[in-house]
Amino acid sequence: MEKIDIIEKAKAQNRTALTEAESKEVLKKYGIPVVEEKVVKTIEEAETAAETIGYPVVLKGLGSNLTHKTEKGLVKLNLRNKEDIRSAALHIKEAAGNDLEGFLLQPMLEGKREFVAGLFLDEQFGPTVMFGLGGIFTEAIGDVVFRLAPLNDNEAQKMIDELHAQKLLGAFRGESAPDKNALIKTLVGLSRIGVEIPDVKEIDINPLIVTAEGKVIAVDALIILGKPQDKKIFPLPVDPKDIGKLFYPKSIAFVGASADIRKWGHLMYCGVAAGGYQGKIYLVNPQGGEIAGRAVFKSVTDIPDPVDLAVVTVPANRVLSLIPEFEKKAIKKVLLISSGFSEIGAEGKILEDKLVEQARKAGILILGPNTMGICNPHISFYCTGSHVRPVAGSTMWVSQSGNLGTQLLAFAEKEGIGIRAFGGSGNEAMITIEDAMEGFEIDDLTKTVVLYLESIKNGRRFFEAAKRVGRKKPIIVLKGGSTEAGAKAAASHTGAMASNIKVFKAACHQAGITLVENPMDLLDLSAAFSSLPLPKGKKVGIITLGGGWGVVASDLCVENGLDVPKLSDEVISRINKLLPPFWSHANPIDVVGDMNTDTYMKIIEELIQLPEFDAIIHMGIIGRLILVKATLGSTVAIDKKYDNNFVDRAFLHMENFEKQTIERTVKLIDKYNKPIIGVYLLNDDKTKTITEVNGCKYKGVNFITPERAVKSLAKMYQYSKWLND
Repeated sequence: MEKIDIIEKAKAQNRTALTEAESKEVLKKYGIPVVEEKVVKTIEEAETAAETIGYPVVLKGLGSNLTHKTEKGLVKLNLRNKEDIRSAALHIKEAAGNDLEGFLLQPMLEGKREFVAGLFLDEQFGPTVMFGLGGIFTEAIGDVVFRLAPLNDNEAQKMIDELHAQKLLGAFRGESAPDKNALIKTLVGLSRIGVEIPDVKEIDINPLIVTAEGKVIAVDALIILGKPQDKKIFPLPVDPKDIGKLFYPKSIAFVGASADIRKWGHLMYCGVAAGGYQGKIYLVNPQGGEIAGRAVFKSVTDIPDPVDLAVVTVPANRVLSLIPEFEKKAIKKVLLISSGFSEIGAEGKILEDKLVEQARKAGILILGPNTMGICNPHISFYCTGSHVRPVAGSTMWVSQSGNLGTQLLAFAEKEGIGIRAFGGSGNEAMITIEDAMEGFEIDDLTKTVVLYLESIKNGRRFFEAAKRVGRKKPIIVLKGGSTEAGAKAAASHTGAMASNIKVFKAACHQAGITLVENPMDLLDLSAAFSSLPLPKGKKVGIITLGGGWGVVASDLCVENGLDVPKLSDEVISRINKLLPPFWSHANPIDVVGDMNTDTYMKIIEELIQLPEFDAIIHMGIIGRLILVKATLGSTVAIDKKYDNNFVDRAFLHMENFEKQTIERTVKLIDKYNKPIIGVYLLNDDKTKTITEVNGCKYKGVNFITPERAVKSLAKMYQYSKWLND
C-alpha cells in the first residue's frame, strides 16, 4: 500500500480533511484528471499567477477547515483582470477569517455538462464508488449510480451506461461527447483509493466538468479523513456442509412437546408426523406421560437412541439449561423455535449472546431463535408452523420472515413449484443468511435461490458469496425495510437495521442478484428460472388469442427492456397458409380464435426456430377450458337438446387440447433451448403455474396475467446478460 505524504502530514496534524489543492494532488496520483491550478499565499501572488494562467480565472479560499466554500462565498468566478482578483481576494479574506491559509487560482472552465463522482465507506459493504449527474442538479434529480470497490474498467463502463441522462454522455448541443476513458479512469481511481488508503473516508468530486471539446476535468474536490474502521465482530462462519446436514435429520427430538393443540410443541410435532417423515421421532417434556399415543421422555438424555436434531419450543428462559443436556446426548443440531431473544430488545440480546457462547463451546449449531422452522420435501420432512407440503424440486427458499415464508410455501404447493428446502432464518444468532448462501453454493440439488431479506450481518461476505453463487444458479431477492418505516419495522422484527437501500441494490446488481418488488414476484421468478432455459437475447415473439392483449404485452415488453421485432415477409407468408386472411400480419400474432393444436404449434415453431426470436409469449391459448365449461353449463341449462354427455365430451376435448398444447410446447422448449411462457385466458382454483411433462428437461410455465409473464422473462434476460458480461 503506497503511503501518500500529503495524507500522512494531515494525519500528523490531526486534520479530518485535506484542502482542495491537497485533495486534487491525491486524485492526480491515481490517474484522475484534475484542473491545472496554482496555490498562492497573498493577493499579489494571485495577481501574478492570473497573468500566467490567463484570464478569465477562478479564485477560491484555501484552508483545511474550509470545506463548503461555495455556501460561504469563498468561490469567485469569471475574474477578468487584476481589479477583479483584488476585489475577490479581499472578500474571501474577510469571509474566511482565521481559517484562510491561502488562495487557489485556476482557469475559468466552462461546459454545458457537469457530473459528480465520489467515494464513501458504507457501514455494511465498505468502500463504495458513486457517479451521477452533477452541479446544482445532483440532489434535486438524484441520477446517481453506485458500485462496490474494487472496480475494473468494465464495471466502471457499466456505471456510466446506467446513468439515466445518457444524452449528456454523447455529443450535446454542438459539444463533443465526454472522454469515456477519462470517466472510467476517474471511477477506477476512486475505487483504488478506497481499497488502498483506509484513512480516506469520503471523496467528493463535484463538479466533474465536460468541456466543449469533451475533455473531462475535476475542478473541485474534497477528501475527508478518518481512522481506519475497526474490524467488526461478525458471527463465525458455519461449515457449508453443516448447513446441508441440518435438513437431513435421521432422528428428531421435540423438546417442549405438548398435548395442547394451541402450543408450538404440539403444532411442530404433528406437522412432521403427518407429513410422512420416515425418521425416528421422540417427544420430550419434563412431565413425561404420553402425547398422541406416543411415550414422552422427561429429558433428551433418557432417549435410548442417537438424536440428530432437537426442535425446541420451550420458553426462552429455559433454553440455556438445555445446552448441557444436548451436549451430554451429543445432539449437534438445534432448531430453536422459541422467541424472546434479540428481537425483543437489549435484555433478549444478552440472553441470545449467552446462548450462542454456550452452544459454541458445546459444539452445537443453532438455527434461530425465533424461527418458523424448516422443511425438506425430498425426505418428506415438513417442520414448519404452517402445515404446508410443497412438492420436491430445485428452489431453495430462505426467509427472514417466518409468516411470509410459509405463506409463499403454501402458494408454491398450490402452483406446483418444486422446493429444494425451506428455512426460516429467525434471528440468525449462529446461522446467518451468508452461511446459507455458501451452503447453497455446494448443494447440487439447488438450482434456484430465493430469499426474503430484511437485514444482513456481513455485507461484504454476502456480496462475495452472491457473486460466486450467481455464476452457478440464479439468486432472487425481495428486500424488506426499503423505506424508513419499513426499516424501523425490520429492526423490531430481526434485531438489526437495514443497510442503505441504494447501496444494497447496487451490491445486488453488481453481484447478479435479481431483485423483485413484491412477494408474488419471488414465486413467479422461481417458477420461471427453475422450469425454463435462459433467453440468450431480448427479442420476443408474441402469440395471442385477441388483439388487445397483444398491444398490452408489446407495451409491457418495451417498458421492461425487451424487444418485439417485426415479422419478416417470409414468416408472414408461411403463417398466411395457417390462419385466415384477417390475422394481424404482424408481431404480436393474433391467432383469431383458432382451436387447432397443430396450427398453434406450427406457428410457435415457425418463430422459435428463427434467430430473430429469443423467447415466445403466448396468451389465451391455455385457460379456454374454464370459459368453455361455463358456456356449456349455460347451454345445457337452457337448450334441452344438449345433455351432460355432450358437455362431458366437449370438456374432454378441451382438456386434451390444453394438455397436448402444453406437452408439445415443452418439447419445443427442449428442442430449441429457448423459453416459451404462457398466459391463461381464465383461471380457477385448479390453475397451476407449472406443469411437468414426462421425459422433458424443462416444464410448462403459464401465468395468469401478461404482466407476470413479461416481468419474469425480462428478469431472466437481465440475469442472462449479467452472466455473459
